[in-house]
Amino acid sequence: MSFDFAYLIEVAPILGRAALITVALALAAYMLALVVGLAIAFGKLSQVRALSRTVHAVSEFVRLTPLLVQLFFAFYVLPEYGIALPAAPTGILVIGLHYATYTSEVYRTGILALDRGQWEAARSLGLRNYTIWTRVILPQAVPPMIPALGNYLIQLFKEVPLLSTITVYELLNTANLLANRSFRYVEVLTAVGVIFFAISFPASRFFAWLERRRDPGGRAALPQPGSNA
Repeated sequence: MSFDFAYLIEVAPILGRAALITVALALAAYMLALVVGLAIAFGKLSQVRALSRTVHAVSEFVRLTPLLVQLFFAFYVLPEYGIALPAAPTGILVIGLHYATYTSEVYRTGILALDRGQWEAARSLGLRNYTIWTRVILPQAVPPMIPALGNYLIQLFKEVPLLSTITVYELLNTANLLANRSFRYVEVLTAVGVIFFAISFPASRFFAWLERRRDPGGRAALPQPGSNA
């Protein structure tokens, strides 16, 4: 069957709008992952052993269970217990919390990489803990984390199509609907792949460039989604 460029041009506006929805979902989940990830990092670094161990155990459970299973549980099982959200907020919440377990490791690694003297100097000046964190530690620790955090944004963006399984009409689900009506699967799914590549590749090169500028010699890899590291 020949490739129908005319049909592809016809559905391009629909796919474009769906791509914008996909980007919006990814950014919302990513913002959640950044905020919750920082909170998880604080919990892991807590001097209260019971708290740090509990946070670590919960984080590992979330990180080492499949994202798709978490989506199904949140959307199909939790409503049986009175906890029901629309599909899109459920997807944002689940993906955001899942990736928060990865961003927390970026935060934790960056904070621990700071010289101990920074803490000692701040405490010797009589600064309160809140001031130490917001004015001394995080301003120095966060900038080197940006490339790694950016890589997680790209990975999270590629996970958004999983939301089609819980009826979210993002790019892939929209493409499937179009293909089911027209039976032009090649054109539509090819367009989906091209759109994801067109967004992911420049972002990937940008964050790789940032990482090379920050650390030309390279460094150990952080845990990747789906890995047991």
